[in-house]
Amino acid sequence: MPELRYDPLRRYWVSIAAERGMRPSDFVKAGAETSGGDFCPFCPGNEHVTPPEVYAWRPDDSPPDGPGWELRVVPSKFRALAVEGDLTREAEGIFEKMNGFGVHEVVIETPQHHLGMADYSLEHLGEIIRAYLSRLTELKTDPRLRYIMIAKNHGEAAGATLAHSHSQLIAAPIIPPVVSTELDSAREYYRERGRCLLCDVIEQELEAGERIVSQSDGFVTLAPFASQVPFELCIVPKRHQHAFAAITEDEVAGLAWALKDALTRLKLILKDPAYNLAFHIAPNAEASSGRWSTLEMDFHWHVEVIPRLIQSHGFERGMGFYVNFTPPEEAASHLRESL
Repeated sequence: MPELRYDPLRRYWVSIAAERGMRPSDFVKAGAETSGGDFCPFCPGNEHVTPPEVYAWRPDDSPPDGPGWELRVVPSKFRALAVEGDLTREAEGIFEKMNGFGVHEVVIETPQHHLGMADYSLEHLGEIIRAYLSRLTELKTDPRLRYIMIAKNHGEAAGATLAHSHSQLIAAPIIPPVVSTELDSAREYYRERGRCLLCDVIEQELEAGERIVSQSDGFVTLAPFASQVPFELCIVPKRHQHAFAAITEDEVAGLAWALKDALTRLKLILKDPAYNLAFHIAPNAEASSGRWSTLEMDFHWHVEVIPRLIQSHGFERGMGFYVNFTPPEEAASHLRESL
């Protein structure tokens, strides 16, 4: 019989419909291929077709905007938000609008066209994380930017329009509803119990063990109790930490290991599936208000990995109610056995 499960952080219900019992082989398709022409603007030698880089890892100290790089960050040519002009906000009857102020950058993760994030060395993943941190530190100096999102689309089914592996940073004057819900949940839980919600989740999951995929000294990877999709993963620092920007060098290395471990397991068992990866981090402290007076104690940053194995249907769209045919306990078991 299906089981309804509630996620106290994200505040939604999921139906775990275990009777269908979908295994990894039921989801394997053609992989995370992305269609496109022969020309790739992110490959070495084509730096002239991208906007000038704002950050780069160049081990050979080569000049900007030319070959020799191992990682580049450039403004997006097809930006969702634009930094020009001032932030304006106005009402239109019962509606509200503001100009599209913000920053949209692309992290070109590697010069090698056919590599994915699961294929990188730990050193290379560490440099990607340092690039995120550097841009985050730079962007959060603007108090108009209330939230800075770090996300990655892998594969066409996940929204990637170019095959060359890349991730994105979007700094916006608003806090996304998903993050706002998590902030409210974390704050209310702390007010009621005096503890961090995710810290309690980690403690309970480590004790139970059945949804743990892997762990190291600093991070734990688990299949959430109310996973909205099959093989969903959450990577959480074991140490309570509200600000991703405050991680140490040891934690950079630990996060690199956790990301590679999680993505390698998904690649092995699901044959390189399309996925969305998102860092859920605290809002910009420079734009904070009294609403987040307990933020340091209640919020716990984390990384979500959502494989795109099935399409949404009317039930999910109409009710905001997910149906998952692979219980997270089974998904975790398959992933634990994959390496």
